[in-house]
Amino acid sequence: MSASMVRDHHIGMIVPSSNLTMETELPRMLRAREDAEPGDRFVFHSARARMRHVEPEQLRAMNAQAGRAAAELADARPDVVATACLVAIMAQGPGYHCTAEADITRVLRDEGCESPVVSSAGALLSGLGALKARKVAIITPYLKPLTKAVADYIEDAGFEVVDALSLEVSDNLAVARLDPAGLREHHRRLNLSDVDALVLSACVQMPSLPSIQPVEDEVGIPVLSAATATTFRILSELGVEPRVPGAGRLLSGAVARTKTGGGHGRESVV
Repeated sequence: MSASMVRDHHIGMIVPSSNLTMETELPRMLRAREDAEPGDRFVFHSARARMRHVEPEQLRAMNAQAGRAAAELADARPDVVATACLVAIMAQGPGYHCTAEADITRVLRDEGCESPVVSSAGALLSGLGALKARKVAIITPYLKPLTKAVADYIEDAGFEVVDALSLEVSDNLAVARLDPAGLREHHRRLNLSDVDALVLSACVQMPSLPSIQPVEDEVGIPVLSAATATTFRILSELGVEPRVPGAGRLLSGAVARTKTGGGHGRESVV
């Protein structure tokens, strides 16, 4: 393939200062897609917002930094901007991803940048919707009160959280060091008898990518994570087929892509 036929897609990310996983798992998925579809290449640009511990006060403080981070990314004129801390948004109450996405969009527009905006919180909801899931189970690394906040947020968007497992790790760097292979055992502690999808990691910091496809193959229902859902939305916003080999049904190429629809976690299928 000639160089003139290759498209570079520039992806801006707002990540917690202690996050190690989004800048690992998203590039890994999109490198795999580049190998399968060499016509598209993906370039990442990150801005950081300070957060060390997954606690309400630090989550609120991190959200307050999103405007500064967005303005910095605007200078690079990315093709899409993703804000990547699911619990920081969901802990603010149902539907807050709409507010967060709108606030970041406003900053980008003020800086002359027309990039669409994706949040990991909104992406998880749209990923579940694209899979036509209604009943779900989730695994989080959070303490139980934050897991409940995440479950309540998902339920407010119209899904039923049948079961949830909290690994109860509050230090964000410790979350990044969790072995993703453990998820191949943790999911067996959940009741999956009447669910449509399993969220193997409802957190963009808890590594899960190596376990997504093996667990999906074992349980026989779609398995996704905050990271795979964010990748699905990024590719959708770029107008690129949301297909990544070995990353679960959501990214299999068999699920119609979605774009932001301006509703309470509800996106349009394209």
